Amino acid sequence: MLTRFIARPSAPKPPLLLASSLVFNIGFYAVVPFLAIFLRDDLLLSGWAIGLVLGLRTFSQQGMFLLGGALSDRYGARLIILLGCVVRIAGFLLLGLSDTLAPVILGACLTGVGGALFSPSIEALLAQAGTHSEKAGKRSRAEWFALSAVCAELGAVLGPLLGSLLSGYGFQPVALAGSGLFLIALLVLFFTLPATPKRATELKIVQWWETFRQPRFVAFIIAYSAYLFSYNQLYLALPVELRRSGGSEQDLGPLFVLASVLVIVLQMPLARFARRMGAARILPAGFGLLSAAFVAVALFAWTIPPQGWLRLLPSVLLITLLTVGQMLIVPVGMDLIPRFAGQHNLGAHYGALSSMGGIAVLAGNFLLGGLLDNALTPSPAAVIPWLALAAVPFLSALAMWRICRRLPPPAI
Repeated sequence: MLTRFIARPSAPKPPLLLASSLVFNIGFYAVVPFLAIFLRDDLLLSGWAIGLVLGLRTFSQQGMFLLGGALSDRYGARLIILLGCVVRIAGFLLLGLSDTLAPVILGACLTGVGGALFSPSIEALLAQAGTHSEKAGKRSRAEWFALSAVCAELGAVLGPLLGSLLSGYGFQPVALAGSGLFLIALLVLFFTLPATPKRATELKIVQWWETFRQPRFVAFIIAYSAYLFSYNQLYLALPVELRRSGGSEQDLGPLFVLASVLVIVLQMPLARFARRMGAARILPAGFGLLSAAFVAVALFAWTIPPQGWLRLLPSVLLITLLTVGQMLIVPVGMDLIPRFAGQHNLGAHYGALSSMGGIAVLAGNFLLGGLLDNALTPSPAAVIPWLALAAVPFLSALAMWRICRRLPPPAI
């Protein structure tokens, strides 16, 4: 009787996977964008400590992606998705119940590890379900992945709005609510996800050092890592600018909605434009836009902010330029990886790309986060942190111009 009650479907259902992406992003974006404010206002941490916590969180997710995919192959996607939910619940509980630095750091890292576990598994199941759908003459696999991106972006819109609406209760109650949301998702997925076959072979991860035998690829991923470092400043530097301009955590929600709307409206047209222009032009231009985003804030950082909505103009410029730069960089950059890999060990090459980005966020936030304390109040010194942040993607723009001129030809 019990076995019949908990019987699960034999194949993954795409709508369930799309709903999972939506719910996971709502839970993530309702909590994590507000973490820096909690660390500064409630735990009274300095800029370098906040940068360290946020960097560790990002690194724990980006650096674990390859391992998460390998575990999914070995033990089955269902088990690893459920485990990822449990780990993220534990992370949110620590954030919601802790008032000292050590458990907060652990909680932040666990939120990242949880994502690294369930994200590759969700993608693997969606690929499987999309293949079945395509063979049946229904929606293609590419269309299911496009719908998944839309659902994920919708979650990125609703999450910050929900976090803003609940911000009056404080960060920790919102983190506890996030853990409750993932607990509900865990229970639903436990009864609805199909059992997935696991491989009988031992867990094996492609040797990382093989990807580092290509000097041009190493140079590329180091330069590309400035993208993730720059975009993660939405979690570290943006709250600092809001403080300088007299804004509050309630302003974060609409600003993140702006970023998501830009992606939904402009991503496909910009991707087509980037493909026509080519990597040698687009990547330097994209990193130039990331640099310009920080320069735009530097132009205002020393001034007394105006009254009304104009005080948010630097934040809007930061969000807009970072997002447009991201939309130009990511499709082109991801498309270049097979040209370095020669269609061999693609997983290891993409894993190296993600891990280098995590290292850049960790190191960059730690080294430059302390400078952001100078940007909390209008003064000439407030310009310096933003120019330092601008220098990172600017150097990558120069590097990409040189690297992309001598790229290997596309594989046929």
